Amino acid sequence: MAAVLDRFLDLRGVIQDLIRDNRMTREDGNRLLGLSRTHDQAVMHPLNYIASQNVENLDRSGKLLDIETLTQWLAKAADLPCFHIDPMKIDVSKCTEVMGYAFAKRHGILCVQVLKDEVLIACTQPFVGGWEPQVEQVSRRKVKKVFANPGDVQRYMVEFYTLSRSISNATGASSSVVTNFEQLVELGKATDPDANDQHIVKIVDWLLQYAYDQRASDIHIEPRREIGRVRFRIDGVLHQVYELPSVVSTAVTSRFKVLARMDIAEKRKPQDGRIKTRRSDGSEVELRASTLPTAFGEKLVMRIFDPQILMRTFNELGLVGDDYQRWLGMLQRPNGILLVTGPTGSGKTTTLYTSLRQVATSEVNVSTIEDPIEMVEETFNQTQVHHKIGLDFAAGIRSLMRQDPDIIMVGEIRDLETAQMAVQAALTGHLVLSTVHTNDAPATVARLLDLGIPSYLINASLLGVMAQRLVRTLCPHCKEEGTLNPAHWQELVAPWKVTMPAKVYRPVGCLECRNTGYLGRQGIYEIMLLTDSLKEKVTPDFSLQDLRKLAMKEGMRTLRLSGAQKIAAGLTTMEEVLRVAPPAEK
Repeated sequence: MAAVLDRFLDLRGVIQDLIRDNRMTREDGNRLLGLSRTHDQAVMHPLNYIASQNVENLDRSGKLLDIETLTQWLAKAADLPCFHIDPMKIDVSKCTEVMGYAFAKRHGILCVQVLKDEVLIACTQPFVGGWEPQVEQVSRRKVKKVFANPGDVQRYMVEFYTLSRSISNATGASSSVVTNFEQLVELGKATDPDANDQHIVKIVDWLLQYAYDQRASDIHIEPRREIGRVRFRIDGVLHQVYELPSVVSTAVTSRFKVLARMDIAEKRKPQDGRIKTRRSDGSEVELRASTLPTAFGEKLVMRIFDPQILMRTFNELGLVGDDYQRWLGMLQRPNGILLVTGPTGSGKTTTLYTSLRQVATSEVNVSTIEDPIEMVEETFNQTQVHHKIGLDFAAGIRSLMRQDPDIIMVGEIRDLETAQMAVQAALTGHLVLSTVHTNDAPATVARLLDLGIPSYLINASLLGVMAQRLVRTLCPHCKEEGTLNPAHWQELVAPWKVTMPAKVYRPVGCLECRNTGYLGRQGIYEIMLLTDSLKEKVTPDFSLQDLRKLAMKEGMRTLRLSGAQKIAAGLTTMEEVLRVAPPAEK
C-alpha cells in the first residue's frame, strides 16, 4: 500500500488492499462489500467493521482478521509505529491540553503522550496529515504520528475529554485547598464543589467503570498537599492512575461517602460503608469503603468484590492435588475448628466462601458472623457485626449457638473472647471456620496460646490450619520459556531436595496482560493437620520450632514449596513466589 498524502480510508479500498496482500479472499471481500450498504463510515471505521464480520485471515490459517491484526497490518502498510492505548499510562490532563475535543474529533486523532520536544498523536486515518502543522504550532512541539486501534481512539477520546472537562469545571468552583494538616483560606473565592455536583458525579462514575475494566481489586484515593492521588491495585500490585486537584479529590471522596451512607460531615475519625453498583452489562458489583484521616485529609480505600467470587472452584483458586484432598478431608469432619491464615488481601475470605459452598447443602444450616458481609450468598445465613449495639464476633457466635447451626463461619478471631466462643462451638458439635493473622500455619497455634486458649482446648478443638498467599500467574498469551538459577531453586525448596524442573517460563507482556506479563492470581498453600503426634507438641511449654519441624516431617509443604510446584507447572515465576512467601524457618 503506497502512502499518499490526505488519502482517506474507505471500506472498498481497504478490502482491495487486504485481498492484494493475501490477507482476505476475494469472495469474502465481495461478501463484505455486499453487506456494506448499511455500513456508515462516519459511525464505524473500516477496520472495526471488517473485524466485526469474522473474516478468515489467509496469512494465519484458522485465525480471524481481528482488530489487533488489522491495526498492525495497516500501521505497517502506512510505515507508522503501531501503538496500543493503555489509559493507565497516559497523563490525561496533559494530553487533552494539546488540542480541543472538536479538533480531535474532526480529524480522528488523540494525543497519547507529551514529551519536552515531542507529542505522540494516535490517528485513525494514517494517510491524512493536514492537521500536523496546526498541532505543532499550538503545542510548540514536533508531532510523532502513530496508528492505533480506531475503536480505542474514538472511545478514549470521549472518555479523556469528558473526564478532563469534568475536573476542570469542578476545579473552577474553587481554588482553595483546605486540609486537616494545614488550613489555608483564600478570601473571595467560591465554595468547594458539592459532592452531588454533576461534574463530580461524572468523575466518580468514570473511576468506578475504569476500575472494573482494569480488573482492579482496590481503589485508593490519597490526599496530598496540592493533589489527590488515585491508585488501583491490580493482581496485588498498586498502579498510579490519575492525579486530581486537591479540591476535586476532596469532593470525589465526599461523593463516595454519600454513596456508602457514611457521615459526610465527620472527617476526624475513620468510617466504614458499602456501595452497590450495577454495570452497563447488568452485573452487580459491591464495594467496601473505608476512610481514614491523614495529614492532608481523608484517605479513602474501596475494596471491589468480584460478583463471580462465590462461583470459583478450588481448582480456579489453585488449591489442587494433595493439598486439596487434605483440606477437603478436614471440611468433611462433623466438628472442630478450621483456620485460614495470611495477611490482608491474601484471599482468605475467598477460600472460606468457596469452602462453605462445598459443604452448604439443603441438609445443613450454615451461619456466618462477618465484619463486614463481603458477598451475599443465598445458601448462607449471614450476620453483620454491629459494634454500636454490642453485636461483636463473640456475641454473634453466642447467638448463633441458639440457632441450631451445623457449620459456623467467623470472619476473624482477633481476641480471647471470640477464640473462647469458637472453641466452645467446636466442642459442642459444630464445624467452625475462621481466619487469623499469622505468618504461617504452625504460628497459628502460638497465636491461640498467646490469646489465652489453654493447650488442652487447642488439642481438643483444632483440626488444622491453612496458610495462604496469592501469586500473580503468567499470562498464557505471551509467556516464554526461560531459565532458572539452580542455587535460587535450592534456596526456594529447602530443606527438601526437589528436582529442578526441566522447563520454566518468564513474563513477556502483551495487550491481554497490559504488558505486565501476568494475568490473574492463584493461591499457594501451607496446610497443617493437627495429628496426634503434633498435639503432643502443643503443651504449656510449647516450642514453635519443634512443632514446625514435626509438621514438615509429616508432610506439611511450606508456602515456598507450594510456590515451587506452581513454577514447575509453568504458572508463575521465582520472583513472584519469593515476593509473597516468607522463608521457611529453620
